[in-house]
Amino acid sequence: MITNFSILDLSSDSPNYTIFDTINSTNVSNNTNEEATGSGYQLAEKIIIGTILSLFIILAIVGNILVCVAVFTDRRLKHLNNLLLVSLAIADLLVAILVMTFAVINDILDKWIFGATFCDIWISGDIMCSTASILNLCVISLDRYIHIRDPFRYENWMNWKKIAAMISAVWIMSCAISFIPIHLEWHKNTEDRGKPLEENVCAMELNPVYSVVSSTISFYIPCIVMLAIYIQLYCYARRHVKSIKKTQTPQFGGGKNSSSQDHKAAVTLGIIVGVFLFCWLPFFIINLIAAFCKCVPLILFKILTWLGYVNSCLNPIIYSIFNQEFRDAFRRILFPKSCVSIEHRNGYAYRSPNNSYSKPEYTMRTVENGAQTKELLEKDKVTAL
Repeated sequence: MITNFSILDLSSDSPNYTIFDTINSTNVSNNTNEEATGSGYQLAEKIIIGTILSLFIILAIVGNILVCVAVFTDRRLKHLNNLLLVSLAIADLLVAILVMTFAVINDILDKWIFGATFCDIWISGDIMCSTASILNLCVISLDRYIHIRDPFRYENWMNWKKIAAMISAVWIMSCAISFIPIHLEWHKNTEDRGKPLEENVCAMELNPVYSVVSSTISFYIPCIVMLAIYIQLYCYARRHVKSIKKTQTPQFGGGKNSSSQDHKAAVTLGIIVGVFLFCWLPFFIINLIAAFCKCVPLILFKILTWLGYVNSCLNPIIYSIFNQEFRDAFRRILFPKSCVSIEHRNGYAYRSPNNSYSKPEYTMRTVENGAQTKELLEKDKVTAL
């Protein structure tokens, strides 16, 4: 509040407005400083938010690199179906390096500093990598359903060409739904096409048609497929466990083993589907709403976007860390000396990895009517789940 009027000469015919000029200059200076600081975050808030988001990026990079190195260097992981995990890991790695890294800077500064051309590339890369990650999850679920449901058919049907075709289809579809529409400006409203982007602004503004089409291909169809597959797979696993119970004798603890496998299958499937829906469903719901109604708060959109990105950190944990063979491979990569000493102490000498990929091993099981059926060995059942 102003209390000193001494500089205002009331007796003069031309009053001195120095004080008002000073106040206006101060306001302009404050506004300029606020614009320069971007989002208005305090320094401490920027450090905390930046640190948390950077940890997500580091976790995603390290986890997905470990998956790739493990599959290519560990003899026991050199199965054809694990190449699909490598494709998923590469997609999540690209999300971390090409998308999340620049998203942190953009969100902390609240302005885009990399130019209009790279803005289109970044948005296209965001859509492509996120779509590839989701589609890889869908393909992996389909592969593992066939793997467990009909192992004999899977062994004869699956080969290098089919794996390469599935991986290629995922990436071609991801590129087609991202780079082509974005660079042709199909994602913009008709009146906005051809207009230059606002300075220091890079936002994903989608028209209703593109939003519906891209969300359906990128999320809703894969989501429905994954849910249907895993429900079928879970029901099959329960029937399989019941059939094993009938053929096992109580004195060997067969019932307890079966119950444990049943519970493990339920937990694994629940984590896979639950985490996927938890991370991506909120974003794709709000993404459709934002296309038809400009009523979604920007901070909410950013939070849900990062929740989807976090799925790239969790995929290595869900699909790999819960697997004993991957855990052993990670230990050998991160702590090679300690793992060698433990193996020699236990009388197990680990062989050097070879350069070939193998198909899962099977065993023959006699069912109630005396017939025999081909079945995955226990270690490959765990890998398949």
